[in-house]
Amino acid sequence: MQTPENGVKGRIHSFLSMGAVDGPGLRYVVFLQGCPLRCACCHNPDTWDPGGGVPTTVEELLAQYARNEAFYRKGGITVTGGEPLLQIEFVTALFREAKRRGIHTCLDTSGATFRPEDAAALAQFDALCAVTDLVLLDIKQTDPAAHRRLTGRENGNILAFARYLAQKEVPVWVRHVVVPGLTDSEAGWNALGTLLASLPNVRALDVLPYHTMGRSKYDALGIPYPLEGTPAAEAPLAARARDVILAARRAALEKPGGRAEE
Repeated sequence: MQTPENGVKGRIHSFLSMGAVDGPGLRYVVFLQGCPLRCACCHNPDTWDPGGGVPTTVEELLAQYARNEAFYRKGGITVTGGEPLLQIEFVTALFREAKRRGIHTCLDTSGATFRPEDAAALAQFDALCAVTDLVLLDIKQTDPAAHRRLTGRENGNILAFARYLAQKEVPVWVRHVVVPGLTDSEAGWNALGTLLASLPNVRALDVLPYHTMGRSKYDALGIPYPLEGTPAAEAPLAARARDVILAARRAALEKPGGRAEE
């Protein structure tokens, strides 16, 4: 059935037909083009340019999904990037049509484009939330200065987006990357745990070790690698970070008035 959403186009960087770490179940993962952040630990610098990628309609994308639909019965579609919220109209159209077809929808985002002071932009976010089953929210730092050092921007609107998702009761899985020398302090982990205690919609926490597998992309693009000399994080460090974050969350929840209303 033709709907207004079917012809909406987005700029697509690439697809992953069998994503196993991008939400529940096996998923069709769509990488959108364009990102406003310049994260030192980014492994997809080829997605930064908003003018890159291949223009693709919602119908064309869902036709590709349908080829392996039997494998996605316990999964669905995840849209990532880049920063998918740069193409919020396309993501909303895609998710609206996906929901019409009974497909689970997941958004992997930093929340970096959230503008709560802009009524028109907020209406777009409201429309997207109405057709989003799960958000994978990347929280790199809670401290504004530390976030700027890591990404080039402060994080006030990102933390506001986290609170907005809680108000909208959209389920969230928080993702945090441990980078030696940048996001490996216990103070930072404790602050993140305290933040999570205030967000009753958080359903899971993924702590990921920084890796250097994206280094070759920087070389190919002629971009200096921002973490030259920084070693990959070992899995035990990420596991320890997760333990500290969750302990801080529990401690915050145990304080009088610590638990946000659910």
